[in-house]
Amino acid sequence: MKRTLTISTGQNWQVALRAAGTRAKAATAYGKYQGESLNFESPAAFFGQLTERRWDMIREMMGSGVVGVRELARRLERGVKRVHEDAQVLVALGLLEKTESGALLCPFDDIHVDMHLTPQLELA
Repeated sequence: MKRTLTISTGQNWQVALRAAGTRAKAATAYGKYQGESLNFESPAAFFGQLTERRWDMIREMMGSGVVGVRELARRLERGVKRVHEDAQVLVALGLLEKTESGALLCPFDDIHVDMHLTPQLELA
């Protein structure tokens, strides 16, 4: 089964969680995989966690199977320590998975970013 991830931004994480739960419930009822979701409270939170170098890591990992941290650092031409630190953040977010041996795997075949920017309304 191909796994997909939709990344969104929205201040109300509870709404995003309810929507994901509704999709999951519908998928279970019909036996159909509906994908997975990850929500950030704001674009700033998104860009604070998913830096350009971390995106490079995800891009390199997609479709690569299981890759060790040292091998990934070699491919990215970066230091092992920094790649390890970035990998820990990506594992915590669920964008990468860690195997029992400590190697990394990107489980997603497709990652979609759904971001909307709207003006902030001032509260009186």
